[in-house]
Amino acid sequence: MIEIKNVSESYVRNKKVIDNISLKINDGEVFGFIGPNGAGKTTTIEMMTGVLDIDEGDIIFDGNSIIKDPMKCKKSFAYIPDTPDTFDKITAIEYLNFIGDIYGVSSEKRLSIINNLAEEFNIQDSLENKIQSFSHGMKQKLLIISALLHNPKNWILDEPMTGLDPQAAFLLKKKMKEHAKKGNTVFFSTHVLEVAEEMCDRIAIIDGGKIKFTGTCEELKNKSKNSKSLEEAFINLFEDTQKEKKD
Repeated sequence: MIEIKNVSESYVRNKKVIDNISLKINDGEVFGFIGPNGAGKTTTIEMMTGVLDIDEGDIIFDGNSIIKDPMKCKKSFAYIPDTPDTFDKITAIEYLNFIGDIYGVSSEKRLSIINNLAEEFNIQDSLENKIQSFSHGMKQKLLIISALLHNPKNWILDEPMTGLDPQAAFLLKKKMKEHAKKGNTVFFSTHVLEVAEEMCDRIAIIDGGKIKFTGTCEELKNKSKNSKSLEEAFINLFEDTQKEKKD
C-alpha cells in the first residue's frame, strides 16, 4: 500500500505546485494518475520516489515513511521516469549489472531475470551495445528491465508507454495487471485515457496541484453527465472546472 498524506510542495515564492493532496493506493490495484500538462503529476511522483524533498506531509510505503526511512522505501518500489535517461557511455548489460549490484541481486538470479525480460522486450541482441546507440524506445525497455530486476512490491511508472512499440506496450500492460493480481501495487501516470480506462481499478485526476477526483472510471463517467468514455468524462470535468473559475 502507498499512502500520500497531506503532501504539499512549493518551488518559489511560497506558491504551492502540489497543494495538500492525499491518496491511498491499495495493494492489488492498478491506480492511474491523470491530468493535463503541468498539473503536478511528475512532481508528485518525484516526491514519492525521493527525487524531490517534501515540504509538507509524508508518503508511506507499506508502513515506512519516505522521509524517515528513504532507503527502506526505495528498496520496495520500481521507478520508471518519464524520460529514459541512463549512462549512455556503457553497455546495456553493464548498466543492468550496475542496478543489480545496487539492489543486491545475486549474479545467478539477475542473469535469469535479465535474459527473460530482454527476450520478452526484444532487446536480447543489443545487451552488449552501448546505450548511446539505442533508440528512445529501446532505452525505455532497458529502464523497464532495470526497474523490475529486484522484483519490487510497488511499481511507480511515469508515462511508461511513451516510445514503446505496440508489442512492448502490450507486454508492459500485461505485466502491470499480473503484478497487481498478485497483491502488489501499480501506480502510473498517463495522458492516454484509453489506456487508463482499460487498465485502472481506480484513478485520480490532478489539476493545478490539487486532486479533483478519485474513484473508478465508471464513477467519473456517471458523475460527469453520464459520459460514455473516460475521455468525454475528463473533458466535461475540466469544462465544469473552468466554468466554476469564471463564476
